[in-house]
Amino acid sequence: MSSAVDVLTARDVPLGGPRSMTVRRTLPQRARTLIGAWCFIDHYGPDDVGATGGMDVAPHPHTGLQTVSWLFSGEIEHRDSLGSHAMVRPGELNLMTGGHGISHTEVSTPATTVLHGVQLWVALPDEHRHADRDFQHYVPDPVHVHGAEISVFLGQLAGSVSPVRTFTPLLGAELVLAPRAETTLAVDPAFEHGLLVDEGAVRLSGTLLDRAELGYAAPGSRTLTLANETDAPARAVLLGGPPFGEEIVMWWNLIGRTHQDIAEARQAWEAASDRFGEVEGYPGDRLPAPALPNARIAPRKNPAHR
Repeated sequence: MSSAVDVLTARDVPLGGPRSMTVRRTLPQRARTLIGAWCFIDHYGPDDVGATGGMDVAPHPHTGLQTVSWLFSGEIEHRDSLGSHAMVRPGELNLMTGGHGISHTEVSTPATTVLHGVQLWVALPDEHRHADRDFQHYVPDPVHVHGAEISVFLGQLAGSVSPVRTFTPLLGAELVLAPRAETTLAVDPAFEHGLLVDEGAVRLSGTLLDRAELGYAAPGSRTLTLANETDAPARAVLLGGPPFGEEIVMWWNLIGRTHQDIAEARQAWEAASDRFGEVEGYPGDRLPAPALPNARIAPRKNPAHR
């Protein structure tokens, strides 16, 4: 198996409604739809909330996925139609399951001055894509290996195991590398991996990744070597899982398997059906669904491995 690392660059995307903030999106894109079951990576900040207004995402729906919120700085208030009301804080995982349907809001708190983090989605496999609504919160204890501090929020790495429930095997971890440090991590050879660099410049298995770039490593390797090429600490998020063998249809905040799945979910949201429930405590209107494209939404899948 080739040890080459593909480099995926981000594009800027407005997040939310009229008061949108700009995020950097590295997944999905034409070159790659998924890494394991990870299907969506938004990377934002450091964002001066005083200048930009921060995050204010009105009630919106999700189907067929889990959302993973992870912050480096700031605080976000989460409310959902399951009745969950929680804060997203640095180093604390909030995972929400929106299988058959859920809705939620995300608002940065008044105490936040700098907002900085990632918002991630996990596609649910077909047999679980109508799972019940769920919400989990977990605070991992950082572990230290040679040259790195690692916080494992999903799966297992470096002897740390997350208890958070997922529907496919996954890895999710924040890594902080000391200046000029190099570390080699044992990983599952059945997993493909993606490394998103948040701060600094990190060499992944010989390939240099700059800030906001995502490095993709195909399955087959039992180790990954990360090297910080700077004189300051570097931070990255490592994601992984076995290749997701299903095609998915992604549109707006919804994941299905066919165009019809999406059309039905959109119609249910616009009709304010019980499928998505109601979010209490948000002082504003729901986000309206955009119009469906004229053409049928095509399924997405990954390119074949080299």
